[in-house]
Amino acid sequence: MVTKLDLYRIFYEVSQHNSFSKAAKSLYLTQPAVSQSISLLEDELSIRLFNRTPQGVALTEEGKHLYEYVDSALNLLDSGEKKMEEFKLLKGGKIAIGVGDTISRYFLLPFLETFHHKYPDISFKLLNGTTSELVDSLKQGKIDIAICNFPIEDEKLEKIICADIQDTFVYGEHYNHLFQDAVSIENVLKHPIICLDQDSISRRFVDQYLKEIGLILEPEFELGSHDLLLDFAKINLGIACVTKEFSSSYINQGILKEINLIEKIPKRSIGICYLKSVSLSIASQKFVKTIISDTNPN
Repeated sequence: MVTKLDLYRIFYEVSQHNSFSKAAKSLYLTQPAVSQSISLLEDELSIRLFNRTPQGVALTEEGKHLYEYVDSALNLLDSGEKKMEEFKLLKGGKIAIGVGDTISRYFLLPFLETFHHKYPDISFKLLNGTTSELVDSLKQGKIDIAICNFPIEDEKLEKIICADIQDTFVYGEHYNHLFQDAVSIENVLKHPIICLDQDSISRRFVDQYLKEIGLILEPEFELGSHDLLLDFAKINLGIACVTKEFSSSYINQGILKEINLIEKIPKRSIGICYLKSVSLSIASQKFVKTIISDTNPN
């Protein structure tokens, strides 16, 4: 079935060659098929587009005006197809990622660096927020993927676990004499506690675990940044509840020490999520695969 776009492509080729036979050869069609298509287009527009002569065909004045529009339209379509090809080859496009400051710094940055070096023509837009804010941004179409704390209970989201992380308690030198041996979480909570505010998934996860073992977290300081937890603990304002993997530089350098807990807080996860109902762009799919292949090599 010949479409309107096919008719205009045939019209364009005939205009280029001033000949039905040459246009037919260019389009791999028969000359009668080309002639019939032009007649069909003229009938639909109710106007003559070509003057037929023994030497070939020539555009009428009306045909010349139409040619200008068809030429522009086909060039735009050609440019669009080339742009799609660039997207397929990852030579263009943008990935909008939602991520919290801490996960961005301690987890995401190495992947951004690797991906950018490999595909320098892909641009990134990063939106910061809490996990709940990022889930809302996904549903509003503001971001393509979110990298955040799990668990997330939402059937509309595809969720991919990338890494397990461990919540723990750390302290500065002022508390050295108190935590030489293993202690219970109950004893830890007798001291000033520094933790994230209740908007964070990680805080709610710890709260839920403590509730299960009959304890309540009543912090001295509630903060909005994981790095601030470390800084507050460093100056001995209290015991900080932190993510061990995101505190390794402080712990490894001896700036802070980890409490040896009798009861181990269960591990949780961070990962990627995106809407099941929306297909990811080629660039976003490739970026997700980049992270998964590194964090889940098997």
